[in-house]
Amino acid sequence: MNSVLSIPQWREDQAAHKARARALTSSRRARRKMGTREPVADFMFEYYPYTPTKLETWFPGTGVTLEVDADHEFDFPNYVSTDGQSELDTAYRDKHRNRIESTLELLTRTQSREEIFNCFGLHEWAMVYQVDQQQTRHADPLRVSQRQVNSLVDEVGLRCTHIDAFRFFTEGAAPQNVNQLNIIPTRENQKEIEQPGCLHANMDLYKHCMWFQPMLPGALVLDSFELARDARTLDMQASPYDLSEYGYLPIKIEERTGRATYVARQRQISEQAQSLRSRLIRALGTPLIHHNRGAA
Repeated sequence: MNSVLSIPQWREDQAAHKARARALTSSRRARRKMGTREPVADFMFEYYPYTPTKLETWFPGTGVTLEVDADHEFDFPNYVSTDGQSELDTAYRDKHRNRIESTLELLTRTQSREEIFNCFGLHEWAMVYQVDQQQTRHADPLRVSQRQVNSLVDEVGLRCTHIDAFRFFTEGAAPQNVNQLNIIPTRENQKEIEQPGCLHANMDLYKHCMWFQPMLPGALVLDSFELARDARTLDMQASPYDLSEYGYLPIKIEERTGRATYVARQRQISEQAQSLRSRLIRALGTPLIHHNRGAA
């Protein structure tokens, strides 16, 4: 049974969401005006192609009905209004049903696997393995020499389980990727090998939230954004790039103590991500369960 929010209630929730989101997006807007960049915060709006405005948009989530009237502006996409109430149009779920079910399968299978914490964030090193400085993917200088990059990859090894990290490995690095599952990551086998210790799999919870934003409560979307930003911060701190001018101190995974620090942070992010993943699974799966029961 749907819960019902009065106009003052949902307007208050909407305003609170927008204020929280703007605290996360204001620096991005300011940098765009000034023509400057920041490698962590800007990544969140470039790799994930969702604008600050979209992040600031609030939805109550499936299962919540909003009271509306002619005196209150209401322009939620994919919502329908009848008899003074508005809720998500069931046509939205029907239209995206295949993608929802596919995403749910990925999330639930990932959730069920044991975490793996032995990659040490070397994916960014693998992306510049045996290349010239001019070929690096980032504009920032390396904080270590190319020789150190190559020797660390050779010494520690590569164990990546995520296709969207692995696909950027250099030609020399890709064949060295021998993960615990002994499987080369591809888009086709992603559901078979995605695991909840992976930094990139946990960052992608934000992407999955934005795919189905009208179905999800705003708090879940913002929580996933913040987790992805924290994961990206760890990602770049452990990278071979010098980001000191932006205030990011390196986590020196070329040293044993640095690798231990990385794993400790990775575990914290994984624990938070498992909680978010459970919330996302419930939010996406519950309406489908009800729909299937009604059709039976």
